[in-house]
Amino acid sequence: MEKPTESKWRRHGVRVVHGNELDINTPQTPGMNRAAAITHARAGAQKLWAGTVVIHPKAKTGAHHHGPLESVIYVVSGRARMRWGERLEFTAEAGPGDFIYVPPYVPHQEINASDDEALSCVLVRSGQEPVVVNLDIPVAEKPEEVHWVDNIHPAPKT
Repeated sequence: MEKPTESKWRRHGVRVVHGNELDINTPQTPGMNRAAAITHARAGAQKLWAGTVVIHPKAKTGAHHHGPLESVIYVVSGRARMRWGERLEFTAEAGPGDFIYVPPYVPHQEINASDDEALSCVLVRSGQEPVVVNLDIPVAEKPEEVHWVDNIHPAPKT
């Protein structure tokens, strides 16, 4: 006879969503393909959303933000160039193994910095709502390159 706690965890414990089971019926931004893996409907998640993002060589997304949600992007392969700001006036690049944090309401654009390799990323958001607000904003011609600076990792000396 199975114990009640064993039964509970069998149906309400760890979930595995295989790569060929991702849901492409999620809000999209021109220039990228999002696919949902971890959602409330698919895995019972209450406080986060996770999936994949692929941006084809030489492609870029339109400017957008995700409302009150925080986003974390993990670069699996390729080279990501992020632009952000009221006019996408700031830029930074990330490669395989790098994490990118996007705060709530920040206008941003993902760019595949490679001419011949797809940019493949894992995306995690702080909520279940599929908030994608596509923006039509003027874009700065020459964005300023920004290096991450915090109390632990100071900016490189120039």
